[in-house]
Amino acid sequence: MRRCIGAPILVACLAFAACSGEARTDPDGAAPTFRAALLTSGPVSDAGWYAGAYDGLMLLRDSMGAQVSHQQTRTPAEFDEAFLSYAADGYDLVFAHGSEYMDAAMRAGEQFPNTTFVVSGGGSFSTNVVPLIFELWEATYLAGMVAGGMSQSGVVGMVGGVAIPPVQGTFRAFEAGARAVDPDIEILEAYTGDWNDVAAAKEATVAQLRRGADVIIHNVDGASFGVFQAVREAVDAGGVAWALGMNGNQNDVVPEVILGSAVIRIADAFRETAVAWQAGEVGGASIYAGSSTDIVDFVINPVLADRIPARLIAAMQEARARVRSGELKVPSVPFVEGEPGAS
Repeated sequence: MRRCIGAPILVACLAFAACSGEARTDPDGAAPTFRAALLTSGPVSDAGWYAGAYDGLMLLRDSMGAQVSHQQTRTPAEFDEAFLSYAADGYDLVFAHGSEYMDAAMRAGEQFPNTTFVVSGGGSFSTNVVPLIFELWEATYLAGMVAGGMSQSGVVGMVGGVAIPPVQGTFRAFEAGARAVDPDIEILEAYTGDWNDVAAAKEATVAQLRRGADVIIHNVDGASFGVFQAVREAVDAGGVAWALGMNGNQNDVVPEVILGSAVIRIADAFRETAVAWQAGEVGGASIYAGSSTDIVDFVINPVLADRIPARLIAAMQEARARVRSGELKVPSVPFVEGEPGAS
């Protein structure tokens, strides 16, 4: 079972603010239309996965009049505690941003049937527990095409946090995109075991650079800074290397080495999910958000656009159009229990 959210909402630029566990009301003091909470297991200063979710929470507050709250939770015990606290306090929607929250969300859903729990990348669903699946593989396929076309060594690398299906799916698509451009390309894959360990991500990236990789994509959270730092240091030392961003538009983080980013417009997806929930359309099925609604895309870094051959950009753009139309099916790893192809 699956449900796709509709066309994205145009989002005004949101100011980035520090988070807390305290509830925030609508800025003009009006009564909130509903109450929404966000749980993240890492800091919202990562310029990617968590930051996008926090922007989404603020969008619910600013555009929909929601009363909102955020907590950073690190352990399964904290997951359970936060879910139960928010549900008992009458929150309507609880967004849990990561598959690690799945089991705790299912337990909370049984106890609080009037609260809807939305789990980013979740692998199970019930009447009031809903996986929000970002079809990011559609963007990493395009990133792979750019990597395959830009590599001079014929070796590209992938650095992930934990080898869970959503991450593996993005990497399988990246591989397919790279091989669509260069069938003989060598692809390295490594996992650090942690989403936010900057030092471990840097070490894994350095190891791939030493093995000849000259374009590296990541699928981590705060640890992405370690990947970018390793690539920049390799360039500063006289080498040729590029990085690719993931989850958010990270092109500005290290603009001199990041060719582009596989972007999820998480704030748009959160708002579309909340709108669907208000309409009574959320529950009992997964929600899918992909390139056909612009939630997912590959965004070239404008600073480096002239370094990418025009023919490669044209090929990537043609592939994007075919993906969006459904003509090109990008490899993925199905993982939602009860849905076709899931293990």
